[in-house]
Amino acid sequence: MRSRLLILPLLFACCTLAAAQSTPQPVPAPPTPHDGARDFDPLLGNFNFHLHYMLHPLTRSPDWTDMDGTGACYKVWDGRAQLDTIELDSSSGGHMEGLTLRLYDREARQWRLYWANSRIGRLDPPQIGDFRDGHGDFYTTDTINGKTTLIRYDWTRMTSGTPHFEQAFSPDGGKTWEVNWITNQTRTSDAAWGQPQPGRPSMQPPGTEPPPRSTARDGQHDFDFDFGTWKMHIRRLVHPLTGSSEWTEMEGTTVTNKIWDGRANLATVEADGPSGHLELLALRLYDPRAHQWNISFATSDSAVLSVPAVGGFSDGRGEFYDSELFHGRNILVRFSIWPVSANEVHSEQAFSADGGTTWQTNWINTYTRVSGKGGE
Repeated sequence: MRSRLLILPLLFACCTLAAAQSTPQPVPAPPTPHDGARDFDPLLGNFNFHLHYMLHPLTRSPDWTDMDGTGACYKVWDGRAQLDTIELDSSSGGHMEGLTLRLYDREARQWRLYWANSRIGRLDPPQIGDFRDGHGDFYTTDTINGKTTLIRYDWTRMTSGTPHFEQAFSPDGGKTWEVNWITNQTRTSDAAWGQPQPGRPSMQPPGTEPPPRSTARDGQHDFDFDFGTWKMHIRRLVHPLTGSSEWTEMEGTTVTNKIWDGRANLATVEADGPSGHLELLALRLYDPRAHQWNISFATSDSAVLSVPAVGGFSDGRGEFYDSELFHGRNILVRFSIWPVSANEVHSEQAFSADGGTTWQTNWINTYTRVSGKGGE
């Protein structure tokens, strides 16, 4: 009996301990992810630039050069995207024009940064990343000197009025990094669309090879008819390539702004209809080597630019083609655009599931000029 009396308190204590251990403990709520949609706002406006860059990255060459110039950064989609343009000159006569289109992925809370310069007229692979404690890191891979290379963009001092940017390459998977591009910029004023755009033919920067000459027609001003503000009527096939004949319609506005004196432009669309609200952009870049245009599209609910549609104009009509996945199948896509008159423009999109033998038009746009004149 005595031994049992000694055991009972012990059992009671063990049961009490077990009950305490089985009681669910409050789990701390995970920290709210940083919403970086406004992280690049400090770059909005006009800036003076000083660029210090390496002439021959990853070659152990010690040669660097400098360029100075100006740039402007504009809101797109009320700040959920940005277009940043620069124009720089060197003391040796080199001239450079570049742009960056920045798109914010609200779901991933990351930015995609697309860079192009006017000598090439094509977008580099997007740099993807975000800001932490005021420091922005963005990464991608590209082919440098024939080898796959990691590329890092590094943004600091964003809110100082003198933002600092560095580009670095890593040929060894991120073990070591070589900084090859350093930009310091100083804010001078606000920037708004409609102000005079810089742009003159780019000259070769020191240490670079000139592009091969082409005998093709020079179409660098083929989109001049499209500059300005337009009312837009959209007819869209709801279910392309399914045999459906159901169409929907939308009404909206499109604005096309000149970049690089017309050798690039950005068209933004905002429209509404029974299917909802649409915000769309088209970035058009002229490749002076191929004498062709590269057109990339994106919607505001996606931070990803489409595969570029490539082509040009003939007899006043532009046609551009690419290959894309549609419902898991590879198809051809054709985008066409042409001026009907000085105050009316027409464009269409069509799909082909049989290698271009037949085409189904699924998107028809009619634009009526509100303001601006072709070529301005």
